[in-house]
Amino acid sequence: MVNSTTALLVIAWRNIWRNTRRTVLCVIAVGIAVFFIILMRSWMDGMFNGIEDVVRTYDTGHVSVVSKQYNEDQEYYPVQFPVEEEESANVLINKIENIKGVKAVLPRITSYATLFDSTKKHALVWGVDINKESSINHLNLTEKTNGLIDGRFAEDDKNECAIGITMAQKNGFKIGDQIPMKMVSAQFSDKYWSPVITGIYKFDYSRFDEDTIIVPIKRLQKILGLNDATQQLVIFADRTSHSTVIRNELTNLLSDNSHITEWNENYWVAMFQSMTGIYLIIFAVFQIVAGFLIINTMFMIVHERIKEIGMMGALGFKRSEIVIVFFLEALILSMLGAAAGAIVGGTGSLIWSLYPIDMNSLTGGAMKDFPISGTFYLDFSVATIIEGFLFGVIITGLCTLVPSLKSAFIQPVEALRR
Repeated sequence: MVNSTTALLVIAWRNIWRNTRRTVLCVIAVGIAVFFIILMRSWMDGMFNGIEDVVRTYDTGHVSVVSKQYNEDQEYYPVQFPVEEEESANVLINKIENIKGVKAVLPRITSYATLFDSTKKHALVWGVDINKESSINHLNLTEKTNGLIDGRFAEDDKNECAIGITMAQKNGFKIGDQIPMKMVSAQFSDKYWSPVITGIYKFDYSRFDEDTIIVPIKRLQKILGLNDATQQLVIFADRTSHSTVIRNELTNLLSDNSHITEWNENYWVAMFQSMTGIYLIIFAVFQIVAGFLIINTMFMIVHERIKEIGMMGALGFKRSEIVIVFFLEALILSMLGAAAGAIVGGTGSLIWSLYPIDMNSLTGGAMKDFPISGTFYLDFSVATIIEGFLFGVIITGLCTLVPSLKSAFIQPVEALRR
């Protein structure tokens, strides 16, 4: 009578090598499933992280503050609803910078403009302090640079601008050219001006490279009649986890007319985060399909070894011990396959995490309307590899319970007669 779990494990290990071809097929099936799970998870994490980086860098920071009136009509970028009208933007920025966990507070103004003497008739004008912006973030998220490829960014409070490389190519703009345009001020009057192009940038983000003109915020404040006011305050935290604490502090600091949001409340971020559960279900189905090969294999093993099962019973093996032997066989197969898949998948995700994937070429430009950089990197994570391995072992192991249990209900006497 066998009582040692180690002995049962030895028996199970020997049994799986009785048919090498069958064992190799099972290992390959599980390995392929785990490989694709790790690769797909690394792909999704890389893409989701890319979306979150774009949203935080260009739209919300970790926490964004606008007025409630602006929030209601934000798709039109209205400039007549500044943050905290009764207080200077600089004074407000100083107060917010004193909150624990705040790394920087950046004022921003975004407005529509009608262009003259160019192929493109409309553009967004982004008024920022470009030196502060580029010191806090990599504006080109792919190359980890400020994105400038020619010339320089506009100097503070000067009649200058920088444009994206796609806008420059489509319109034939070059450094030194002027861009005549018309904007609507906070007082609803038309404002005409012609900033000189001093720099061309490439952020690898189509919304900016094609449609956005970057100008000094002080210059834009004067042109739009905002004086010292700003349309939006973008707060960057020392750590992403501090965003909720900062938001709570801002709620106490600002008036009821302020609208405060965290980066994870952004539509695109929330949408993709909600899709995580769907992908986990897809992963499970993928692994179960691979598990069916082991299920079929185990059923065949049980059928082919009925006499052996009868012999085991006659020798004093308990039903539970017979179940354990067959379950251990299935578990070993799943572990071998999951280990192989984890090694190959982890290696693949590591290699691709070093080289950017061109989403524009891959999708034919279909992703240009999404808040995602034109290229992104796979996210290599040891945790993802471990999760993929455990996912493969657990799902496949659960799938083999039925054939393992079936082996225990074969009567020794009936089995030996066959």
